[in-house]
Amino acid sequence: MFDRRIFRNFDFLLLFTAGAIMMVSLIVISSATLVNPTGDPNYFVKRQAVRFAIGLVVMLVVVSIDYTQFYRFSSYLYVFNLGLLLAVFFVGREGGGAQRWIDLKVFDLQPSEFAKVIIIISLARHLVSREGNFDSIFSIIPSFMHVALPMALIFLQPDLGTSLVFIAILYGMLFIAGARVRHLLLYAVVGIGVGFPILWSKLKLYQKMRLTVFINPESDPLVYGYQLIQSMIAIGSGGLRGKGLFEGTQSQLEFLPAQHTDFIFSVLAEEMGFIGGVVLLLLFLLLIYRVIRTASLARDTFGALICIGVASMLTFQVLVNIGMTISIMPVTGLPLPFMSYGGSQVLANLIALGLVLNIGMRRHKLMF
Repeated sequence: MFDRRIFRNFDFLLLFTAGAIMMVSLIVISSATLVNPTGDPNYFVKRQAVRFAIGLVVMLVVVSIDYTQFYRFSSYLYVFNLGLLLAVFFVGREGGGAQRWIDLKVFDLQPSEFAKVIIIISLARHLVSREGNFDSIFSIIPSFMHVALPMALIFLQPDLGTSLVFIAILYGMLFIAGARVRHLLLYAVVGIGVGFPILWSKLKLYQKMRLTVFINPESDPLVYGYQLIQSMIAIGSGGLRGKGLFEGTQSQLEFLPAQHTDFIFSVLAEEMGFIGGVVLLLLFLLLIYRVIRTASLARDTFGALICIGVASMLTFQVLVNIGMTISIMPVTGLPLPFMSYGGSQVLANLIALGLVLNIGMRRHKLMF
């Protein structure tokens, strides 16, 4: 149960901002899926609304638990996370050339989405245990190893986009924990120079094409560049004010693939224009600012690091997702937080938001 004294610190602006983004999501999904194979024009928007409702309930449950309890159980969460990621290879469902989902009959669970939240919690505890011990260039190697195993399991699914999110989370949290910038840059250079050729050899053909075709989508306009070309047509044709809801030609005529999932921003920009796109970006900016603000107010390092991990995760996903829709980033399959259609990513992001709200509420120790 909530103590009234900590409830006074509840960040309603953060919650309302996330709620506004989710409302925009429902509107755009409604338009993007007006015509669909089910015959019910509201099929997808109703399912997503239920997911948002369930996610908000789970978020409130997370808020009600003192976040310091997650510190105690972080090791168990880390092991549980590895178990889920391993289970995908044995009982996972394949789709789109990847094996990422576990069919729970009620819904498809995507463990990699929850892995991001769990790694934020467990890495925060790991960094707290090493606080003040980042002077040596070798001191951050244990942190890299902590993230490397779940990241590798996700990469092998294969899910390149989500595995890259782990790097963003790791670097953001290490920086705030006190790791030296020159050490982080050195590891980045070495990782790109040594690790990239190895990873490149392990990538499938479609992944390699996604990582290169964004430079010139017209080089393969009918296959790998098709989605990017249609996305840029949609965004460019939206102009300043957009064509209007349910009036976008690229989305309504189904020229744009994955228009209610990874490329939902393209639908928004076509139908709501440059103004709609800017409003959404400002909402994301406010959301991330409130998360970082909570980190600055946190009563301990553990709470601050969790908030920074969440901020790093959201920032990276927003930049990469929107970047790929305008062809300045490769297509990596990352959803747009709180916007893209999907269950696991919605639930995981709302759990992450619940952690931030939790930390903000308990930023002052209660005096009895």
